[in-house]
Amino acid sequence: MKTLKIPEATIIRLSVYSRHLTDVDRKGIITTSSGEIADGVGVSPAQVRKDLAYFGEFGTRGVGYNVKDLRQHIMRILGLGVDWSVTLVGVGNLGLALSTYKGFRDRGFVITSIFDADPKKIGTKIEDVEVLPIEQLETVVKQNSTQIGIVAVPASVAQETVDKLIKAGVSAILNFAPVVLNVPPEIELRNVDLAVNLEVLTFNVCGQRCY
Repeated sequence: MKTLKIPEATIIRLSVYSRHLTDVDRKGIITTSSGEIADGVGVSPAQVRKDLAYFGEFGTRGVGYNVKDLRQHIMRILGLGVDWSVTLVGVGNLGLALSTYKGFRDRGFVITSIFDADPKKIGTKIEDVEVLPIEQLETVVKQNSTQIGIVAVPASVAQETVDKLIKAGVSAILNFAPVVLNVPPEIELRNVDLAVNLEVLTFNVCGQRCY
């Protein structure tokens, strides 16, 4: 059987839908519609229905969707029914901000280990997690059965860091270093370049008058 490829944009929107449904559920609302979801997240009702249709049939015609049930379905689709062990490498300004971000734990991403190369940071604690030396990365990541690595190190050591994470057994990496990384095809890699995103904004704000 041919596997249906789900567009990445759909997965991103599912995440947005799940956050919206969480807010709706907290307000005590029992049912919702594709139109109400669309209004809440800024897409069309047809887009909501199309995205959900990739994964089956949800809701009842004329009634809508049960908020709790739909949220649970989407969370399961996104793999958020269980906690994910996450390791963070790099405790600079960005790494520190990421390590204290409450939204990760709320979504099931638990930072179970933190690493840095700076002797002054090693031994300190962030949110009750001790900062460990890079030399212990492979051992600790394996012990924790960590699945996801977050890389917030300088570009010059990013590839080396990623290699260590892969050797330690992580299957997915979120990279904030502004550099192209080489990883095996079985490793899920997402790059977040903050400067690039800002430059896209300035291009769009500037318009044709800048060129």
